[in-house]
Amino acid sequence: MRFLRFLWDRPLLLLPLPPLFWAGNLVLGRALAGSFPPVSLAVGRWIVALVCLLPFVLGALRTQWPALLRARGIVLACGAFGIAGYNALGYLALQSAPAASVAFLNSTLPLMVPLAAFVLGVEKVSGRTLAGIAISFVGVAWIVARGDLSTLSQLSFQGGEPLVLIAVANYALYSVLLRRRPADLDPLLFLAATMAAGLLVLLPFWIWELAAGATIPTAPGPLAAVLYIGIFASLIAFIIWNRCVASLGPSVTGASFHLVALFTAVLAFVLLGEPVRLFHLVGAALILGGFGLAALSGRASAPVRSEADASNRSA
Repeated sequence: MRFLRFLWDRPLLLLPLPPLFWAGNLVLGRALAGSFPPVSLAVGRWIVALVCLLPFVLGALRTQWPALLRARGIVLACGAFGIAGYNALGYLALQSAPAASVAFLNSTLPLMVPLAAFVLGVEKVSGRTLAGIAISFVGVAWIVARGDLSTLSQLSFQGGEPLVLIAVANYALYSVLLRRRPADLDPLLFLAATMAAGLLVLLPFWIWELAAGATIPTAPGPLAAVLYIGIFASLIAFIIWNRCVASLGPSVTGASFHLVALFTAVLAFVLLGEPVRLFHLVGAALILGGFGLAALSGRASAPVRSEADASNRSA
């Protein structure tokens, strides 16, 4: 417990963990494409995460349900954008989009988050953070282009690629809206409520998918994948991500999303035997360098505090 508290009090050390867990989700999502219906996979992951989380929030629910009702607007918005929209659209895109295009478009998240934060007046973005994001994005592009940036013009943006952009925009909005979470609401209860709201949003699409003839695989492999995605890529990753957003701000936290591409390449090498080439190493160096630059600016960033933030500081 002391070690967990040590990590919890140092969000910069926690920052790489959500990208690592999401890289595993990406590898599994590709492996399950064509065999596991996308909306059903999104519903399955959040049911697993919510069932695991509920025992820890029932006490808070009994005492804080009035505050939860007052926050129903932000809960529903976070559930719709971060829980339902991003994940279901992402799995749907993986059914048809080439892996290179998906990796490239997913890496626009750290660029969308500061834009959304600036437009919504949530955070002022430092020049160092923007520079780190740009450097890291070049590293991702270098890996996607296999060391030849001219090949990026040949990427196909048909099929699922527009869905990836919409999915990433959903998660950028979610990351920014997290700063509006009421300070008097237990963070785990808020997360459980957003999961429930996201499942509610997904419900009609899930019914439509099943009515169209989709079947859910019951073999041990797919079920184990859903358990991993539900526990690590959903519950634990979102708890850590929310903690980092609250402590470091959405822009610095969003910059860590570039690490997903790096971790995905490592997992593909270890699990699938894909070779690591020079362009992987150059791109990885740029990703880590840009991430480090953006993360170091976290102490100097100037988030625009909401009234809830201010009351929390004075309490």
